Amino acid sequence: MYFLALATDYDGTIAHHGAVDSETLAAMEAFKASGRRLILVTGRELPELLQVFPQVKVFDRVVAENGALLYEPATEQERCVAPPPPPEFVEALERRNVPLSVGRSIVATWEPHETTVLEVIRDLGLELQIIFNKGAVMVLPAGVNKAFGLAAALQELDLSAANVVGVGDAENDHAFLRACGCAAAVANALESVKDEADVRLECDHGAGVVALMDMILREDGGIVAPQRHGLLVGADRAGREVYLEPHGGSVLIAGTSGIGKSTLATALTERMVEKTLEFCVFDPEGDYDQLESAVSVGDAKSAPNEDEALALLRTRTANVVICTQSLSPAERPTFFAKMLPQLSALRASTGRPHWVIVDEAHHVLGAARDNIAQVLPEKMLATIMITVHPETLAAEALKAVRHVLTLGEDAAETLARFCRSAGVAPPDAPPLEEDEVLFFDLDSDEPARPLKAIKPRQLHDRHARKYAEGELGEDISFYFRGPGNKLNLRAQNLMLFGQIAEGVDAGTWEHHRRARQYSAWFRDVIKDDELAREAVEIEADASLDADESRKRILAAISRRYTAPARGHRT
Repeated sequence: MYFLALATDYDGTIAHHGAVDSETLAAMEAFKASGRRLILVTGRELPELLQVFPQVKVFDRVVAENGALLYEPATEQERCVAPPPPPEFVEALERRNVPLSVGRSIVATWEPHETTVLEVIRDLGLELQIIFNKGAVMVLPAGVNKAFGLAAALQELDLSAANVVGVGDAENDHAFLRACGCAAAVANALESVKDEADVRLECDHGAGVVALMDMILREDGGIVAPQRHGLLVGADRAGREVYLEPHGGSVLIAGTSGIGKSTLATALTERMVEKTLEFCVFDPEGDYDQLESAVSVGDAKSAPNEDEALALLRTRTANVVICTQSLSPAERPTFFAKMLPQLSALRASTGRPHWVIVDEAHHVLGAARDNIAQVLPEKMLATIMITVHPETLAAEALKAVRHVLTLGEDAAETLARFCRSAGVAPPDAPPLEEDEVLFFDLDSDEPARPLKAIKPRQLHDRHARKYAEGELGEDISFYFRGPGNKLNLRAQNLMLFGQIAEGVDAGTWEHHRRARQYSAWFRDVIKDDELAREAVEIEADASLDADESRKRILAAISRRYTAPARGHRT
């Protein structure tokens, strides 16, 4: 499920002439039976509401007094989230014979008394605001409205506003409807409310809300346009924008090493932040440890703490990068297998994190894993898997993929490998132009389409210590093999590269130098164009012997990655 709760106004929305009919009540009971929550958001004072609506226990929370008071029907507990009205304010209005209703925080009257109310607020120098609602005049502390109260209720329920559908009809509903992941308006709503709604219902009052709940049960996140909460990936050659929707299944990003997969993923995290969608990244190699708007757990030297990671993930509005760089490649799948079921349970109950990104997915979701079926949730929604080898993913992971993005010169072949492994007919794919990716929607009849992909605004800054001391995967490590492959010495980081380079014989060193393999590794894997350019010059300089060229390349590495910080004294 994507939409986990419905927040509804009372008067004019579920209630007609102050009463809720039996059909609407029955539909709300069925809605709750689906595992979703109900939140009532009303301008009424609580005693009055309980008198006219004795069935209030159908709701998980009530936001009363236009956002100032929370009520839990199951326990009958009240919590005022706003200060009481100033006594001098109430006394001044009473002296002027203004008809009043005074609640725990709200002071209510009717038009045309708003002029007198404003005069009193001005004369007393109070920080109070007026909110109108179809002739009613409600006075509350500054900043207190239905959106304020809904936020407090969602905090108690441990839900995100992105996973809530709101429905209302009047002026005082604008604020809380804007806060919800989807805003709906009943047919009798004011035109201004309808104009801002994602869903304009054809029926009025309770019948409209019943229709809305039916839509949510049938279509879930599909009730709103992709632009509302989908992630923009790019536009095709016809200018049509393509979005990834969180309810639309998993996403696969695939391509060879160093082709821009993590850059695209970084750009997508920026779109998540824009839409206040929370994310979690499983980062095996430290590619995301400097990601903006996120907190990292673990680094190149310290293993991530499982409890710390889960505590952060339970924190509302937190984006988390779980870095397993310090773990060996053999340990990472085990850690992932422990974390994923707990993460899946958290998402099922709270909807958060809204997106999960699994980098190097072939290592942790590979077909060779014996327990993969037990690790994966039944439905992998809003999960982005990134891999070099899509054909090595487990069948359960492949089955969850509904959208594929492949990059690089071999994008069409990469897509074909995925399709063959997933049992899908490979589509025709045109060659890509610069900055394009290949997009394939498995649920559409359209062929694979080239997209001009979005770019991240932040630089994808790979931390130097990942390359200096981290554990690069076997497929992207440097191997000193020498002529005739007589050796097989693996350097999984720059420190080991330097140690091995100092010890290999001149023939082995020169074999890789003449093939320009040092500069290629620095450019394609280390992603350091400046180091690669310096290495190219050294590789091309025929006047240098093995010892001198080796000395210069190792010095270039040391300056950038392993030299002590300048100015430091011991």
